[in-house]
Amino acid sequence: MKKLHSNERASKIVIHNQTIYLSGQVGNAEDDIQAQTLTCLEKVEALLTEVGSDKSKMLSATVWISSMANFDAMNEVWNKWFEGVQPPARACGESALARPELLVEITVIAAE
Repeated sequence: MKKLHSNERASKIVIHNQTIYLSGQVGNAEDDIQAQTLTCLEKVEALLTEVGSDKSKMLSATVWISSMANFDAMNEVWNKWFEGVQPPARACGESALARPELLVEITVIAAE
């Protein structure tokens, strides 16, 4: 098992048995839902690239949004980001996030 970018609370990346687990990624609090979603996905992509994987190897994703009123706007960004690539299994739910300005958080499991 390998853990990367760890602090007292969490590791951003955990690799075990050729499976990559990413901690939840959030966007910039001052941005709207679409910009926050894109930032989350860009962070996911950077972390996967760091360990030799990519979005085509994503197995599952959990998307938390602060309001289902933002569901369609978030999906616009999500769908565009996965153009030409089969998306992973996904769950999406409404939840209060760590700060009220955060509108979306995405966690990912991927293959190496």
